[in-house]
Amino acid sequence: MPLALLALAIGAFGIGTTEFAVMGLLPDMAAGFGISIPLAGYATTLYALGVVVGAPLMTALGTRFTRKQMLMLLMGLFIAGNLLTAVAPTFGILLAGRIVAAFTHGAFFGIGALVAADLVAPQKRATAISLMFSGLTVANVVGVPVGTLLSQHFDWRTTFYAITTLGVIGLLGIVKLIPAQRAKAASPIGSELAVFRNPQVGLAMLMTILGFGGVFAAVTYLASMMTDVTGFAPSSVIWLTAVFGLGMVGGNLVSGRFTDRAMMPMLFVSMTGLALSLAAFTFTAHSKIAAIITIALIGIFGFATVPPLQKRVMDQAASAPTLASAGNIAAFNFGNALAAWLGGLVISAGLGYTAPNWVGALMTAAALGVAIFATALERRQKGRGHAVAAGGSAVVADEPVPATDS
Repeated sequence: MPLALLALAIGAFGIGTTEFAVMGLLPDMAAGFGISIPLAGYATTLYALGVVVGAPLMTALGTRFTRKQMLMLLMGLFIAGNLLTAVAPTFGILLAGRIVAAFTHGAFFGIGALVAADLVAPQKRATAISLMFSGLTVANVVGVPVGTLLSQHFDWRTTFYAITTLGVIGLLGIVKLIPAQRAKAASPIGSELAVFRNPQVGLAMLMTILGFGGVFAAVTYLASMMTDVTGFAPSSVIWLTAVFGLGMVGGNLVSGRFTDRAMMPMLFVSMTGLALSLAAFTFTAHSKIAAIITIALIGIFGFATVPPLQKRVMDQAASAPTLASAGNIAAFNFGNALAAWLGGLVISAGLGYTAPNWVGALMTAAALGVAIFATALERRQKGRGHAVAAGGSAVVADEPVPATDS
């Protein structure tokens, strides 16, 4: 695989760390600014909203740049946003820094996925995409725990200084390793928007919202579930999230290889496994060993959906994929926010900390239904196309002279 993929993975690692590390920093951030933990939680909520808004906006603004230039610009904004977060004298300025950093998230992964796919042969595109996304999965295994440790031994600002440094390394890697001659200019915005007329693009994004979103219905409340239901000590949450992260790494890498061979079968298998794992978690959460195994399975099947979901959108929007690719990253985050909200509703309704697992299972099952429908629709459309082509061939065979329009 090209070394340029390493630069993209480093950038993805930094972005993944800045997205998830806040979960372990909230108590220190709240104490530092003298605010409540729920209020400090806006550092996560506004980041997610920034991704949803920023993905299509930054992609649209970057239509005059080549993909390499756009990646450089995005990493520059990522550095600025995290540096502003690190030095923020007030919580309001910290939130501004978080939003600036979030605006780069969707466009970076959307454009980065296209660049990664363009660096390799067509039959290895999904593998290349999964290697770039491996930076995001490794962030959950390494970046988040290290960020928490830095906050505990120094302060939370040190974590964001470290993330800023990661951004600088990622920027230098993009400048040095991404070949300019392979970075294609983005399509005109009109062409980018036109691909959304294809119903398959919308169906693919709906799969993303419901499918991967199901993961966050469960993991958002993982800490409370593991301590209050399973009986783990609060200190165990760090390594339990690492188990989830290791599952994500494995699922992502294996899925990338199989997606290159059979994209939709891989998507069907991963979604089915995820729905079953989430449903089982309602029961296995009462046993420590079973819970650990299930957490790993949710990580494996959950991130195994990512390469086929991202490639599905890119394939369906092949004529102008930049905005659709970035929009699908926004769809991932919208699904995450929706699942977390629905999970909170069932907990507030008194159904317990395991209830969000059923929410996630139902969301993923719905995504599987959408995938089956989209596949059937695609086959029917292709069948019609073949029928039209066959009819045209028959006419030509009967006529010695090709017909012309009058």
